[in-house]
Amino acid sequence: MLLHQAIGDAYGAGFEYADTMLPFNTLERYVQNPNFKDLSPGMYTDDTQMAIGIAELMLSGDAWTPLNLAKKFVEVFKRDQRNGYARHFQAFLEEIQSGEEFLSRIKNDSDKSGGAMRATPIGLYKNIEVVKERSAIQASLTHNTPDGIGAAVAASLLSHYFIYKLGPKKDVGVFLNDHVKTQNWDTIWNQKVLSPGWHSVKAAITAIKTCNTLSEVLKKCVSFSGDVDTVAAIALSAGSMSVELCDDLPSALLHGLENRNYGCDFIEQLDQLLYHSIYNK
Repeated sequence: MLLHQAIGDAYGAGFEYADTMLPFNTLERYVQNPNFKDLSPGMYTDDTQMAIGIAELMLSGDAWTPLNLAKKFVEVFKRDQRNGYARHFQAFLEEIQSGEEFLSRIKNDSDKSGGAMRATPIGLYKNIEVVKERSAIQASLTHNTPDGIGAAVAASLLSHYFIYKLGPKKDVGVFLNDHVKTQNWDTIWNQKVLSPGWHSVKAAITAIKTCNTLSEVLKKCVSFSGDVDTVAAIALSAGSMSVELCDDLPSALLHGLENRNYGCDFIEQLDQLLYHSIYNK
């Protein structure tokens, strides 16, 4: 789940707001984004790093509070500082030193995709009300708006739907509409993906519903153009749990994913821990 998120995130990062790169959307390799030259091919971005923070808090057993979430977000950034965050938010994380400082200084009125991009691991909880509550709490730290929270809850329920086999993928939009009223999630997305979080979630849903393999999903996510690393991160994370999507991702994407201290091997281990500690609990 997290490993697929990292692959989607890292692959999509090469195409984020870089339409000139779209002809290279072949899945043969990770590519260099000409607009973000400090992010090397195969490196994941904030989408995955913050999802790792969410996953680690889930495993810790600590209370699901704004302070504990803020501490995790600061911790995962400080131990492995990387580019890929929104410019102002990255500068904010570089300046602060603690979760307390995070909460006291953060401006949390955004409707963008930050709450949604990190939410899919929360779908592992069996109780759907827990999924919704915890997804909303984590989103409210940075995206405390109806659309910011709605997109995050929808992203976590998207993975929950497939993890617990609640129905065929063609019906996932109907399921989301029953639980998240901020958008109509049962529509086909066919536009460029801009910064609002619901754009990314709707595009991810469309890719999952209209494709038959994870390779098709990943190419479809990038083809929308715009904020495609977030679309791909959400779609591959949730879609990897669907029995209707064949996992045919090229080995070049697995082997090309970064594998430093918090890279591929670390993420694979975290995935296993999540499965055994949360899903099997």
